Amino acid sequence: MKKLLLLVIALGLFSCNSGEKEVTPQETETPKGPKNIILLVGDGMGLSEVSASLFFKESASNFERFPTVGLIKTSAADKLITDSAAGATAFASGIKTYNGAVGVDTDSMDVKTIVEHVSERDIATGVISTSAITHATPAAFYAHSKSRRDEETIASYLPKSGIDFFAGGGLKFFNKRKDSIDMIAELETKGFAMDTVALSKKTDGKQGFLLAQGGMPTMETRGDFLPQAAQLAIEHLSENDNGFFLMIEGSQIDWGGHDNDADYLIGELLDFDTTIGKVLDFAEANGETLVIVTADHETGGFTLSPKEGNYNEIAPSFSTTGHSATMVPVFAMGPGSENFGGIYENTEIYHKMMAVFGK
Repeated sequence: MKKLLLLVIALGLFSCNSGEKEVTPQETETPKGPKNIILLVGDGMGLSEVSASLFFKESASNFERFPTVGLIKTSAADKLITDSAAGATAFASGIKTYNGAVGVDTDSMDVKTIVEHVSERDIATGVISTSAITHATPAAFYAHSKSRRDEETIASYLPKSGIDFFAGGGLKFFNKRKDSIDMIAELETKGFAMDTVALSKKTDGKQGFLLAQGGMPTMETRGDFLPQAAQLAIEHLSENDNGFFLMIEGSQIDWGGHDNDADYLIGELLDFDTTIGKVLDFAEANGETLVIVTADHETGGFTLSPKEGNYNEIAPSFSTTGHSATMVPVFAMGPGSENFGGIYENTEIYHKMMAVFGK
């Protein structure tokens, strides 16, 4: 009798489950990570700077296209207020370090960058900047130096780095060096097609552009260099079947903040916004690209104040000529973008990128 009862129960369970949908392996797989990552860094760009795009851009702001938004804490290892070198090293290597450090830890020991990691997996890499390519932010992705000021040493890392495409200023650190080394020739020996005059069509192999002696000119002179360089880099790096990592810096948002020059800052911010639009257009069509936009810190204590008490007119103002300790926003779109919401340390940008890239 007991055996008969057990058999009836078993048949009943089988009957109940037989109508359920079978779960296939495809349905239980974790979401696929991105093939490409594009990280855009608006140097000195806080939330008020981003907000300026809503009020001073004639068309819709590209910041509004992102489905995921977060905030990062920006302090350096040795200071509550970070500089660009420590901030960029946090993004590039996932560690807190001292202000002025490029790709080194608090003991001045080299730390491996995301470019060095992914290059070992034959993933293409690139850096673009409206400052010198040896400046703190781009430098932290390919170089290692105790001091951001040692730009000739930083330049010497570029030929032997894993970088496949770069564009920016800083020519004098390559061809007018104190040690008289012709670093342009070194780059060409390493397979770079070099141009020191203007952006040109992509070529086979590596490509490099050094278009100013120091930092790039302001928007009035350089025009649409940043969105054009971004487009060219994407076309170039996309030819790699293994994917790519690209860092694009809008450097002079920071410079406008330091100068307490609202027109300068807003002009650079809108140029950065345009570049974001180009990148998002590619990412939406491509479907395999994660786009992240953030800042290393805020500069100028910038705010959108009412003009003389008139709440219908904005008069941008500043509270400092230096950096501030405010959190800065993170925007993300594409495969893995859901990981970038919330509030977290700036070092997590690196760890989150490495996690979705599959380490």
